[in-house]
Amino acid sequence: MLGPVTTGRPTTAPSHRRTRSRAIPVLLALVVTAAVVGVAVVVVPLLRPAGPRPLFQLPVSCGETWQLGTYPGHDDFDVDLFPIEGEAWGRPVLASGAGTVTVAGINGSLGGRTPENPEGPRGRGGGYWVKIDHGGKWETQYLHMLEPPLVKAGQRVAQGEQIGRLGSTGDSGAPHLHYEQRRGWDKVETHFDGTASGITTDDREYTVRRTSNNCPVVS
Repeated sequence: MLGPVTTGRPTTAPSHRRTRSRAIPVLLALVVTAAVVGVAVVVVPLLRPAGPRPLFQLPVSCGETWQLGTYPGHDDFDVDLFPIEGEAWGRPVLASGAGTVTVAGINGSLGGRTPENPEGPRGRGGGYWVKIDHGGKWETQYLHMLEPPLVKAGQRVAQGEQIGRLGSTGDSGAPHLHYEQRRGWDKVETHFDGTASGITTDDREYTVRRTSNNCPVVS
């Protein structure tokens, strides 16, 4: 009687194949877990409510009175600041509150408006600008500065620290500071020293005067 016929191949898979087949689901599980954790790290902070509004100050020197304004087409909550006395070009631009610089560079293009050529060609966007993260999902932005900012991305700044000088780079018709306060993704009405600016919509031209309390902290 003939014995069992074989093909010469093993009747069971080699152990290294079984190990590899078990490793694939484990690797897939690790990849999926890492992806979920990565998404959570990005998304969860965005879903958290904003913290309390910092006590922002006017981004100009202590004791100076400036005109804050808006006009049709300027965009809701945007504020333009002009000094009511003295030369505008080169005035110090100060941090409204303590925080970390997230952007310091060029927004759009610079154009050619300078103190020596104030009627030069306009640029695009915000020109030289700075963004500061104040924590709790609060941010401030400073646009149209005269020259490269005096701070760098990643730098920690104190309230009242100079971050640049006032100019007219970008899409600007005259030397001024375009300024915004943001909560999360949204621009909001600017508050200075705990008082609302009154600039909310751009439906009409509106101006108001405020005096800066962005003064050195006395220890």
